Amino acid sequence: MTIHSDLHAAFSQGHALKIISGLANFDTANVLAVAKAAQQGGATFVDIAADAELVRQVSQHTSLPICVSAIDPEAFLAPVAAGATLIEIGNFDTFYAQGLKFDAHDVMSLAQRTREFLPHITLSVTVPHTLPLDEQVQLAEDLVAMGADIIQTEGGTSSHPIHSGSIGLIEKATPTLAAAHAISRAVRVPVLCASGISDVTAPMAIAAGAAGVGVGSAVNKLKNEIAMVAAVRRLREALHTISCSTEKV
Repeated sequence: MTIHSDLHAAFSQGHALKIISGLANFDTANVLAVAKAAQQGGATFVDIAADAELVRQVSQHTSLPICVSAIDPEAFLAPVAAGATLIEIGNFDTFYAQGLKFDAHDVMSLAQRTREFLPHITLSVTVPHTLPLDEQVQLAEDLVAMGADIIQTEGGTSSHPIHSGSIGLIEKATPTLAAAHAISRAVRVPVLCASGISDVTAPMAIAAGAAGVGVGSAVNKLKNEIAMVAAVRRLREALHTISCSTEKV
């Protein structure tokens, strides 16, 4: 599958920025606020819940490519028909709090069924951080062989920082950074590092081998759109700083 030209360029340059409103967030006003802030702040694309009406609303108010997230293959059909550019199986963080776990077989089954329903859509799949790192790498390889176009890492919920400030932010992102480092060396598709990422750790994700980052709570938990825009801009600047530094080497 060919990845959207804007996404392909950002992935190739190592500064793709996905802003996530939340897989279980169906609050239209909040999703629109996040999407508008993503565009104004310079994000590459947005990730919203798999809901056709949300896709239509976001399409009317922004021009960013729209990714929809779900863990039910059939849930993607209506949002894709409504104009979603790509789909994401995961992020699974929402479900861990409910006591749900996903093993490699579960994820492969979801991906295969999704591909059967939608053989031509750009497909991103999250690799569960609950798997040992070597199993995450193997699953990523299997997913790419099956037809996944993007691999996303996660890990924020497994990290329990003991420090505040920048050190705490780095501790928070350690699991997903480790996954991005290992997986990016094993597959030849873009790896998106997500879950617990901030403007402090976004450059680290790129240095680890990711082609971009996905950020949710650092933006969508903010109280107003001005603060959201500022947060997105800080992330964008952080990514472009590391990209420029890499190009000079």
